[in-house]
Amino acid sequence: MSQQTVSRRDRLKLARLHGRPEIFYSIQGEGKSMGRPSVFVRCSLCNLHCVWCDTDYTWNWVGTKFTHENDRKPGYRKFDRKKWIADCTIAEVAEAVRKFLCRNVIFTGGEPMLQQEGLTALAQTLRATDDGYRFEVETNGTLCPAPDFDACIDQYNVSPKLENSGNSRRLREKPAAMQFFAASPKANFKFVLSDAADLAEVTALAEKYGIRNEQVWLMPEGTTPGMLSKRRKWLVEICKERGYHYTDRLHIQIWGKKKGV
Repeated sequence: MSQQTVSRRDRLKLARLHGRPEIFYSIQGEGKSMGRPSVFVRCSLCNLHCVWCDTDYTWNWVGTKFTHENDRKPGYRKFDRKKWIADCTIAEVAEAVRKFLCRNVIFTGGEPMLQQEGLTALAQTLRATDDGYRFEVETNGTLCPAPDFDACIDQYNVSPKLENSGNSRRLREKPAAMQFFAASPKANFKFVLSDAADLAEVTALAEKYGIRNEQVWLMPEGTTPGMLSKRRKWLVEICKERGYHYTDRLHIQIWGKKKGV
């Protein structure tokens, strides 16, 4: 899926949840901004297919060959693309965001950077009426920002995928994009670890692209409080040893697997 075939300046393809575009007010549950009240705009579509993804309704369409750990669950089915994508105008999305008394907006997904043109237009539209808006983007780090998009973004929350994601290295590691983010003062890196063996990949990526320890957050993989608790203690010790930051998944601790909160 190429960036050019997805991105449009006049519209956005957002995830549809509970019959409406997934735009909601909550607190950031992960990474550098954990605990910060934020408005989330969840984009549909992704160029990766992580086996543990907890928003697979943004990419795991009927007819694709992607695998997911939920495949083992009785009754689990891939998603009907037409039912799970909301095609919105920029004006519609801006109006929905303005309803919340919060100026920190997080573009999430899916992979939001597949829709840079539309998100640039959205950011410019919101700032035209209130220059207090601040924008973060959550990205898998495989796409380089266009200059206009980069100018709108205050913080990149980059989450490069490891082998535990089920994506091939060819798909999950794009050197030009990684080099851009490693050099950007606006970028931080969040790595999802399933077990201690994943640390070798994190170390290799950090060394290869010159990612400083203070730019790195380590997060346990897990979609339940029990799974997070099991992995939390050894991951904290790794952070102490390496000088990395630790991040939990605060929204899972508060709401569990509930979406749109």
